[in-house]
Amino acid sequence: MARILRHDAGRLLGNVPEEYVFRCCDGHILKNMKELKDALGSMTDEAFAYHSGEERNDFSNWVRDIIMDEKLARDLAKSPSRAQAAKSAARRIAFLSSKLV
Repeated sequence: MARILRHDAGRLLGNVPEEYVFRCCDGHILKNMKELKDALGSMTDEAFAYHSGEERNDFSNWVRDIIMDEKLARDLAKSPSRAQAAKSAARRIAFLSSKLV
């Protein structure tokens, strides 16, 4: 497993450029991992289902392609529920935050 350095953790936790924000079907606009975690905790199951399922996984794709965090992207792709996805995001944020101290 690749070692996460302080610089990398800060980059992964930071805001994405404005042109790459995630626009949820329910109106949430997400700029970073924390906002993703918060949105997953408050959105409806229907909004979660719209963005994830057998044919699409918008959250995982955004995290992989824009935030560039393969670990969280894999965890989100495997998450069967919004609650599990939020827990995965919270765990990853806690881990990355621990690298900043």
